[in-house]
Amino acid sequence: MSTQSTVSIARRASRLAMVGTVGVGGTAPIVIQSMTNTDTEDVFATSMQVAQLARAGSELVRITVNTREAAAAVPKIRDRLAQMNVDVPLIGDFHFNGHKLLTEHPACAEALAKLRINPGNVGKGARRDEQFAQLIEIACKFDKPIRIGVNWGSLDQALLARIMDENAKRAEPKDATEIMREAMVTSALESAAQAEQVGLAGNRIVLSCKVSGVQDLIAIYRELAARCDYPLHLGLTEAGMGSKGIVASTAALGVLLQQGIGDTIRVSLTPEPNGDRTREVIVAQEILQTMGLRAFTPLVAACPGCGRTTSTVFQELAQDIQSYVRERMPEWRLARVGVENMTLAVMGCVVNGPGESKHASIGISLPGTGEAPVAPVYVDGERVITLRGDNIAAEFRQIVDDYVARTYPERASH
Repeated sequence: MSTQSTVSIARRASRLAMVGTVGVGGTAPIVIQSMTNTDTEDVFATSMQVAQLARAGSELVRITVNTREAAAAVPKIRDRLAQMNVDVPLIGDFHFNGHKLLTEHPACAEALAKLRINPGNVGKGARRDEQFAQLIEIACKFDKPIRIGVNWGSLDQALLARIMDENAKRAEPKDATEIMREAMVTSALESAAQAEQVGLAGNRIVLSCKVSGVQDLIAIYRELAARCDYPLHLGLTEAGMGSKGIVASTAALGVLLQQGIGDTIRVSLTPEPNGDRTREVIVAQEILQTMGLRAFTPLVAACPGCGRTTSTVFQELAQDIQSYVRERMPEWRLARVGVENMTLAVMGCVVNGPGESKHASIGISLPGTGEAPVAPVYVDGERVITLRGDNIAAEFRQIVDDYVARTYPERASH
């Protein structure tokens, strides 16, 4: 176990919540979560996307439950997933009318592994407490954990007004940003306390406070972690598209995870039109793995290239081998123990190529501009073969396959 993961476990939530068979908090691994963007009423489309996300590595999948038809579809989705041998826990995302939908469709509550509610969207005034309590009672009845998910775009306005009034009476009032942060944390903690008063056990509660600003997220979760021992779900909401969304999410989550804050994570990327929803799962995996917190698939180190590497051969090989190990990983994961810890290096010239290759489980140093057209391959630090010619990619893949078969033991079921 890495130094980072040891620190993380030491500081993470002390309570352990079970979401289906997945542990959240305590000493359990940090869990990756994602969410569908299909219409939940469409059983086929939603089931297929849940399966895609799960097979990509999402350990929890959240689905929108916003209509009676969506609520009625949830048990059918669960059944279809079972037919596909997909056993990922489903989380129902409820806003505004969750108390009605779960009351009218108890089979929906039964089929879900967890409920997510937003205290800012439960109701207003006196109805807020009544409808919140109704949701908690349903969770207790069906023994379901709840994520109380505060979002800065839908803060409880009565609570915000109360905190603003209290702030106005201070000798040195806080600024608007500090008030927003305080309101987020207060909403989460007061809602959790209310849930426990209704009867939900503390180890059935997960909290989140999502904003879209990196510094806001870091500050809010530091305060939240200091004031409670509930498991915390991390995510930068509305992170954005492409590199912006990836960079912003990584910046925020990386700081918090390094400080031992966070028990589940989601990278909320806006997909490209008709883009692959599983991209957010891969990014979440890469955040955890590059930080040394978990391992999911062999990592490929590759140099960025320079004036010594005018050929695109090493770039093409790096892309080829990275795609290859991801394609093989579902099979390897089932058949072999520990293969996710394998490291690969694809280097472009003699400057750092041999040295970097020796540090990897398997490394190849391709010839740079003007170098001899040979590519030495290193296995566990030792040079074992030199590749030449036009078939290097296929030969390197075979070396990887042979290494997996030779190095990682078969699982007992195989």
